[in-house]
Amino acid sequence: MAHESLVHIPVDSVVLEGVLAVPAEAHGAVLFAHGSGSGRHSPRNNFVAQILRTAHLGTLLIDLLTEEEDATYETRFDIGLLTKRLEGATRWLAELPQTKGLAIGYFGASTGAAAALQAAAALGSAVGAVVSRGGRPDLAWSALEQVRAPTLLIVGGLDDVVIELNQRAYERLRAEKELIIIPGATHLFEEPGALQEVARLASGWFGKYLPKKQA
Repeated sequence: MAHESLVHIPVDSVVLEGVLAVPAEAHGAVLFAHGSGSGRHSPRNNFVAQILRTAHLGTLLIDLLTEEEDATYETRFDIGLLTKRLEGATRWLAELPQTKGLAIGYFGASTGAAAALQAAAALGSAVGAVVSRGGRPDLAWSALEQVRAPTLLIVGGLDDVVIELNQRAYERLRAEKELIIIPGATHLFEEPGALQEVARLASGWFGKYLPKKQA
């Protein structure tokens, strides 16, 4: 069982709080980019992170916004700001003794998925894989063609509007990609077995692509 520890990540003029856990013999580390109104305490992302750790992947769940920033609705949708914070956290993670040399992946939800894709486009080979859960990749429209990391888009079968947005984004992506729709699942994947399927798919995607970055 990987020990979870509270970490403080300086990015520009703020310090972001996060929870880091790196299991023994980890072959990669996954940085979680949460959606609007969510953060490192998200029960859904914590569930996925727990599954990833059993697959020998380190996890870093962080709040990309401070409490004050998160109280402002517009800031939650400031993809440029979220992306900048995510890039800074990625550089910090890459230099941390526990994770230095590990392949890094992104798991993004809702607006966090847009930030993950924009950061992946900007950082290039520093990001080994991206998984989006109920994400808004359309909000990273201008960056999608520059993404080189293999990208998995997961959407609930009952999340009609988001399905269409993901389909449009999928067509624009030029990297290795897959779009999976989970039947009967809504936006938050609260139905029995839905989140387990998300975690299984994410674990498989990161397991397939993150080790390649180390080779």
